[in-house]
Amino acid sequence: MYGAATEARSDQLLAFAAFVQSASGATEVATGGERIQSLWGGYGELVRVRLVGASRATVVVKWARLPAHRFGESGASHERKCRSYDVETAFYERLSARCDDSCRVARSLGTRVRSGEWLLVLEDLDEAGFARRTREPRGPDLAACLGWLASFHARFLGQSAEANGLWTVGTYWHLATRQDELQSAARRDPTWPARAAALDEKLRAARFTTIVHGDAKPANFCFAANATSGAAVAAVDFQYTGGGPGIVDVAYLLHGASPEATAASLDVYFTQLRAVLPGAVDAAALEAEWRALFPVALADFDRFLAGWHR
Repeated sequence: MYGAATEARSDQLLAFAAFVQSASGATEVATGGERIQSLWGGYGELVRVRLVGASRATVVVKWARLPAHRFGESGASHERKCRSYDVETAFYERLSARCDDSCRVARSLGTRVRSGEWLLVLEDLDEAGFARRTREPRGPDLAACLGWLASFHARFLGQSAEANGLWTVGTYWHLATRQDELQSAARRDPTWPARAAALDEKLRAARFTTIVHGDAKPANFCFAANATSGAAVAAVDFQYTGGGPGIVDVAYLLHGASPEATAASLDVYFTQLRAVLPGAVDAAALEAEWRALFPVALADFDRFLAGWHR
C-alpha cells in the first residue's frame, strides 16, 4: 500500500542508491527520500525516491530486510515473511509484464535479492496517476476492483504458480501456513480443525484454478484520479500471490458486505470475467464452480480470523 509519506533517513537511502540509480536510468538519486510506510512486522519499508536526470521523477523502493534480531531465527511467521518476499520478487520478475491496463500493476524497474534483503524498484503509481485511495470502495470503485480481479484471473487461468516461483496455494491466510492460528481457534472451538481441513480440501480440489493476488483488500488498490481515461485502478503487494480458484480473492474483497451487496458484486465480477475468458474455457462450468466455492472461501477466511490475534 502507498500512503502518507514521512522523511526517510539519508543513510538508509544511500545504502541502495547505486542500485536504484542503475535500475531507473537516473544520473543521480536525491537524498532525503520519503518513507511511505513500514513493512509488516518491522521487516523493512517502502520509500519514495526522487530521481535526477531520469524519464520519471520518482520511483517507489520496497526494501525488505531481516531485522537485526531476526538473523538466524526460525519459526512459521518468520519463514512465511521471508518466503513472501521471494514470491513478490518472482512475480515482478516473471509475470508483472504480462499485466496490461485491465489489471494494472506497478512496472518493475529492477530487483535484487541478497542474504536477508530484498530490493524492488517499482514505478511510482502516484506519479502514474493512481494517487487516490479508499478504505471502502463502492460503486464504480468497487466495480473497478472486481474488473481488475476478473482480468488478472482470466489472464493466468490454468498457469502453474509453483513453476513461476509463487506460493503453491495463494492467499496470506492459507491453512498450511497458519497452523498456529488454527490451534488458537481450536482452543475456542474444538470443531475448527476438522472444519478447516474440509474447507481447505474443497478449495484445493477446484477444477478451475488460476493465479490469485492473495491479498486483495481495498488498501492494496490504487485508484486513478480521472477514471474516465485509461485504467481506473492498479494493484500492489504481491507477497501472497499463488495458485487457487480466483473466487478466494473476491471473497476476501467482499468479506463483511451485506448479502444483497455481495450478490450484486458477484454478478459484476462474473460478467466481467466472462468477457475476458479465453474462448476455449467452459465459462458456465467455471462460474458454477466458483460461485459454489464463494461461501467456502468466506468460511476459510473466517477460520483464519477465528485464531488470529493482532
